[in-house]
Amino acid sequence: MSQTFRVAIAGFQHETNTFAPTRAGLANFIAGEGWPPLTEGAAIFETFEPMNIPIGGFIAAAKKLQWDLHPIVWAAAQPSSYVTDEAFDYVAKKITDGIAALKGRIDAVYLDLHGAMVTESHEDGEGELLRRVRAIVGPGIPVVASLDLHVNITEAMVHDSDMLIAYRTYPHLDMAVTGGRVARHLERLLTGERPKQAKALRKLPFLIPLTAQCTFIEPCRSIYEELERMESGAVSSLSFAPGFHPADIRDCGPAVIAYADTQDAADRAADQLARHITEREAEFRTRLLSPEAAIAEARAMIRAGASKSVVLADVQDNPGAGATCDTTGLIAALVAEGVPDAAICQLYDPEAARLAHQAGEGAALEIALGAKLFSGGGTAPLRHRFEVAKLGDGRFLCTGPFYRGARTNLGPQALLRVRSPDSPPGRGIDIVVSSTRLQAGDKEQFRHLGIEPGERPILGLKSTVHFRGDFTDIAHEILTVESPGAFIERAETLPYARLRRGIRLSPRGRIHQ
Repeated sequence: MSQTFRVAIAGFQHETNTFAPTRAGLANFIAGEGWPPLTEGAAIFETFEPMNIPIGGFIAAAKKLQWDLHPIVWAAAQPSSYVTDEAFDYVAKKITDGIAALKGRIDAVYLDLHGAMVTESHEDGEGELLRRVRAIVGPGIPVVASLDLHVNITEAMVHDSDMLIAYRTYPHLDMAVTGGRVARHLERLLTGERPKQAKALRKLPFLIPLTAQCTFIEPCRSIYEELERMESGAVSSLSFAPGFHPADIRDCGPAVIAYADTQDAADRAADQLARHITEREAEFRTRLLSPEAAIAEARAMIRAGASKSVVLADVQDNPGAGATCDTTGLIAALVAEGVPDAAICQLYDPEAARLAHQAGEGAALEIALGAKLFSGGGTAPLRHRFEVAKLGDGRFLCTGPFYRGARTNLGPQALLRVRSPDSPPGRGIDIVVSSTRLQAGDKEQFRHLGIEPGERPILGLKSTVHFRGDFTDIAHEILTVESPGAFIERAETLPYARLRRGIRLSPRGRIHQ
């Protein structure tokens, strides 16, 4: 029978794009913005256990081990620019106060973190949180955490934790799995099956575009296969974090972290994996198309008999990378090119959604759509006459592998349609307009407004990679589009001020001076 251990659990997640125009305030974390709202105490069990969320996977694994869990708080907000000091201190204090109240009565602490949080006062939000937690529990209590694949790992994070384990899939289909993996590693530490683990962190010498980090394709697919083969013997855990490049901090960029029974084993494993990845640096290059070029390629595929949808990934307006989700570059190109049948998900414009609900289904609206938050790169509101094709309340259950189990509450939604002379009956350029930012990652985001996405010849998705989890099976081809947005995929064009010198800004690219 398993020994009963008492573990405090909490979560605090934010992926910070320091170049984005909007910050994450306390209200954003309280609301959740597509993630569950700020959740405290026992409600964490009911909310997260059914979801593909790390803390849910940790809870499920810990329950099988019959551990005594003490849930404190979980909070997240959509990626954006800096987390305000008010928001960070509010959530961090809830976590540290909760742990302090349990001092002397817990055997370990588990934290569900992202790893790329930047606050107004701290370049390394997670490092600061872990420092505060360690100051409370002391050196003898294990502190472990799950991390996002896009973590910008720092020495401070490694120093003040006993084990950090990152996701291994992008799209992040293994978030709950990662939480379970952390629980199993923690069990080995608590039972003495493994000694206190030696650590080795290696930062890699180049930045990796997000579109090249997808684990469905090379080189990441085989890199993670090699990582799993290397976890054996004295090596208990390896993580490869490709990083999150739109973060203007010193330690931005990819890294490898190894844990092992001895320092020598940890160092050798970290060096071997870092060398393996660096040898494949050139394979991380990515192909980006203008909206017009992508539309031309899609049309050529359709004329050639494509039996599935051609997906145009509007990667630079991905709210999951801190973008505003409201740019119109790809949509305007579809309209200008006279595309007769396409569906786009989803555009953030609460005012347009409100006006559509006032007008009602079947009404016509002449409005300026989108581009309320971001107007860089020449993007502007799309002034047009739209048909209100369908209305929704933004409440639905996600069924795809990425958002699995999430019950959304996105506020008023509308399907706005632009028809061309060649549009089939009941079709056109259909735009899912939302009152909450959420990247396109689940087919239910279309179905909520009456669209079966696999039936549309062209799909425009405001996402970088996560959409692949639920849309690959209906995709004839996936084209990545470089349209204006607050997430810049080409790191060499970003005005870094704090990034450490000497790192290459792209695979085999220019060295940052």
